[in-house]
Amino acid sequence: MINIEQISIDLSNYCSKGCPFCYNSSNRDGATSWKPSEVIEFAKSCIMGGVKAVSLGGGEPLEYEGVFDIIEALYPLTYLTLTTNGLPLDTSSVIESLKLHKPDKIHISIHNADNEKEVARVLRQITLLKDLEIKPGVNLLINANKVEQCKSLYGSLRKLLEKDQIILIPQRFSDTPTPQQLAGVTDGEPFQSPSCLLRCSRPIRFASISWDKKVNWCSYAGGKQPLESLDYQGLVSALQKVKFTSCQG
Repeated sequence: MINIEQISIDLSNYCSKGCPFCYNSSNRDGATSWKPSEVIEFAKSCIMGGVKAVSLGGGEPLEYEGVFDIIEALYPLTYLTLTTNGLPLDTSSVIESLKLHKPDKIHISIHNADNEKEVARVLRQITLLKDLEIKPGVNLLINANKVEQCKSLYGSLRKLLEKDQIILIPQRFSDTPTPQQLAGVTDGEPFQSPSCLLRCSRPIRFASISWDKKVNWCSYAGGKQPLESLDYQGLVSALQKVKFTSCQG
């Protein structure tokens, strides 16, 4: 029996940053098949079906037109988080909108632990989110060749955040760190990371919905199946047809 409690919805695969290692292949020419009203109604149906937490991603969700309408509609109904590359948080219009339409939590991604400018920006934005009374978090991408830089940065992040507000994300497809390297970043402190750190296995209560309305148990895995209808039953039906395979082949 399928019982989904958490879903991630990629609002688009448009992102002005366009990182080459993005799992979603997001880029400056990216598109979407989601209308804001469709996201809202789909998420509401999933919440009625038992989903307890909704995460908005991309692409870059803060560059998706209608994202604040979605936040306003879903915030009262579920635990709502958003993952951003952080660049839009330096835009005054985005900050003004966040003052009015707040998700429960915003995770800022740090892709380059050795980039002093990027790191300084995110550290500043963590304080900004706190001032807005939005819980901040960080998704720290761990590159096998930058473990020492990530370790130093983790120490700086822990001065601002609790350990449960930091997620260590192993880079996939190239320069992937070992579990031992990931553990070394925190110098033995317990940490959060994707459940596939030690071995690839199908998540039990999580589902990923992509920008083109396809689903899988994992955001990275191939073989996604199209939603049969924009509701919880359509999600369950599509998941039943997924042939789960590892993103590592």
